[in-house]
Amino acid sequence: MKETVFEYELPVGESYKVYRNRIMPEAEINSPGRISIVSGIHGDELEGQYICYEVARRIKEHPEYLMGIVDIYPAVNPFAITMASKTNPLFKNDMNRSFPGNSEGNLIERVANNLVESILGSDLCLDIHASDIFVREIPQVRLSEDFAESLLPFAKLTNADMIWMNATATVHESTLAHSLNALGIPTLVIEMGQGHQIYRPYGDQIVDGIFNIMCELGMWTGPRPRTQLPAISSDGSVEFIRTEVAGIFMPLTEHNHFVKAGETIGEILDPFSGEKLEEIVAEQSGLLFTQRIFPIVHAGDLLARILTGAF
Repeated sequence: MKETVFEYELPVGESYKVYRNRIMPEAEINSPGRISIVSGIHGDELEGQYICYEVARRIKEHPEYLMGIVDIYPAVNPFAITMASKTNPLFKNDMNRSFPGNSEGNLIERVANNLVESILGSDLCLDIHASDIFVREIPQVRLSEDFAESLLPFAKLTNADMIWMNATATVHESTLAHSLNALGIPTLVIEMGQGHQIYRPYGDQIVDGIFNIMCELGMWTGPRPRTQLPAISSDGSVEFIRTEVAGIFMPLTEHNHFVKAGETIGEILDPFSGEKLEEIVAEQSGLLFTQRIFPIVHAGDLLARILTGAF
């Protein structure tokens, strides 16, 4: 059922609207569980669009299995999605630095406030993100240390490849996830793929995890998907690799592969002189879970992240 979460009349004669798709069980159920799936906070992160589609499609295929309420928010920042922009084009601000919002604030603060209010009462919220256009990420759950203990059991059910504990940049205090967790709504940040892209296998992987969670909560009586247990890390077990020079980055290792300490995983080339400027070497063994995709780099740019502590 399509419902309007927020509506605001713009001076140009258009309306700013945010919708959710509320999917209810066919049978009447006392105290049904409820899960919320949010996508589109950043308009250049599109991986969640497919996840929203596939969750709704699978439920529509077998509505008799649904024993709870599924709220799907596919595009909570619709103008940013239309412009393929991380920030809202009207205010140039990051919606995920505007939570928990303000009912008397600017447009984005009001949207944030209404979104939080509409999610309250959920048993779990999944906030789906992608990387930017520069790097690609394997499916992962990012947890703040503040809420890790209560969220870890849910995170292990997501079918992600890894759980990154204390990933502070993604779970800042003004994010949706932090605000909802502070209000007592367990909320997981899931990040995967690359900006402006949709990689279907990653989406299917996380959708299997969502139905695994729904089975665990008693919200889905259909066959339970086969899932994996993610590797678990902390900030202390992630190696960040950055370039020291500007040039063209050419990776020499496949993304989502295990690399050995001392292995050359890429090189920086100078297209002007024809020289190799830098060899990029892994200092520790581990899983290459972040890889630079956009080849133009400047000194200090992130090239890779390697999960080391779980191996």
